[in-house]
Amino acid sequence: MAEELGVSVGQGSDVVTSEEDARAAVEHIGYPVLLKAAGGGGGRGMRLVDRPEELAGAWASASGEARQAFGDERIFVERFVRHARHVEVQVLGDSHGNVVHLGHRDCTLQRRYQKLVEEAPAHGLSPALSREILESACRLIAALDYHGAATCEFLVDADRGTHGFLEINARLQVEHPVTEMVTGIDIVREQLRIAGGQRVSFAQDDVELRGHAIVVRINAESPERGFLPTPGRLDRWVTPVASDVRIDTACFAGWRIPPYYDSLLAKLIARGEDRSRAIERTGRALRKLRVDGVSTTAGFALDVLGHPDMVAGRVHTKWLEEEFLPRWTGHQQAA
Repeated sequence: MAEELGVSVGQGSDVVTSEEDARAAVEHIGYPVLLKAAGGGGGRGMRLVDRPEELAGAWASASGEARQAFGDERIFVERFVRHARHVEVQVLGDSHGNVVHLGHRDCTLQRRYQKLVEEAPAHGLSPALSREILESACRLIAALDYHGAATCEFLVDADRGTHGFLEINARLQVEHPVTEMVTGIDIVREQLRIAGGQRVSFAQDDVELRGHAIVVRINAESPERGFLPTPGRLDRWVTPVASDVRIDTACFAGWRIPPYYDSLLAKLIARGEDRSRAIERTGRALRKLRVDGVSTTAGFALDVLGHPDMVAGRVHTKWLEEEFLPRWTGHQQAA
């Protein structure tokens, strides 16, 4: 459908159900490739394959994880973009034919395909590329006659200056508050209006971005120990209170974090007049966070935000794993 609508799509295969079909697809696409679970999400069922001899093991691992996690072992084979940025567009569609976007977000900072830091709007895109991505997202949602909040995801190839459509997430995403911070629009409220048969409460021309915002995920994990989950009792939990800072959490002192679920404790969102001030305000808020009883990723996030590559916007989807973590020696700044 995306191709029929004239939306740029990354090079890849239809769904494949066997290693033999995957190998045939790779011969057409060329290495490196990414195996991606067709029914997946959240980075599950994804494996990078750089060489032919890695394909068999990657196929078994990706399809097995996909079958276990989603009950669907089908796989897509896609060309892997080495220096990629992950850009997504928040879109709302209603039953009256209205489709509006709330700008784009940058979700490039990832570890094992799990997003750790997100920004709104995506920085450093040319006006033409920004316009094309936003318009493509709206065309897709309109063609689907989609009702509700959705996120259209794109991969931007920093080396080639090209982009390709990835997927649509038909739900509210974890990082939606960063968009709310720069637009002032309550996305959940709009979802409820749409579900009740009402119109989106604003027009596209009413959407105005105010400054730049960053959201950091605070997880109960130990970065120094390979991001090992750290369930346990929160002996202290004190969050910062400041203008243009928002904390989304259910945590409180005395709560015992169970070992059974996702390790996300909170989302810390901060807005600034521009990107540099947003980074500074996010760092200041992270330093005021006080947590005792379990290890968290707050200090690690501080180190990432302060890195020159992050400040200059020179990161890609593999930057954390390939460039930052191999040189990171542990807690550089006190949280």
